[in-house]
Amino acid sequence: MQSIPVDTSRLGVLRCAVGPEPKIADFETKEVKKDRDGNTIYSVAVTVRQEGRRVSVIEIAVTGEPKGVVEGAEVRVAGLDAFAWAMGDRHGISFRAAAITPAPTTAAPAAASNGKAGGA
Repeated sequence: MQSIPVDTSRLGVLRCAVGPEPKIADFETKEVKKDRDGNTIYSVAVTVRQEGRRVSVIEIAVTGEPKGVVEGAEVRVAGLDAFAWAMGDRHGISFRAAAITPAPTTAAPAAASNGKAGGA
C-alpha cells in the first residue's frame, strides 16, 4: 500500500471529534490492534474545516495513546499519511499519523493593573 503525505497546514482547523480509543483488530474477540513492536494503535476522529468548505470527519490511527487529546479541543497532527485501500467491491482512504497532540492554547490578555479601561 502506497502512503501519500498530507500537508496538514492546508487542512484548516483540526478538532478532536471523538477522543482516543484503542483500535479493534477482531470484533468477535475484541482483540486490540498492535503495531509490529507490540504498541497499541489508537484511533482519533478529527474534524477538518477548510475555509469556505463543509466540515469533514476523518479517523486517524496513531501508535500509542495521544495524551491530553479531548473531544472538542483543537489538535495538531504530525506526520499524517493517507492510504488508498480496496477489499472486493469496497474501497476508501485510511489515515495514519506519527502523533496527535493538543494545540497550544493562547493566554487571554492580562487585565489592566489599575482596573480602568483606556489608561489614565
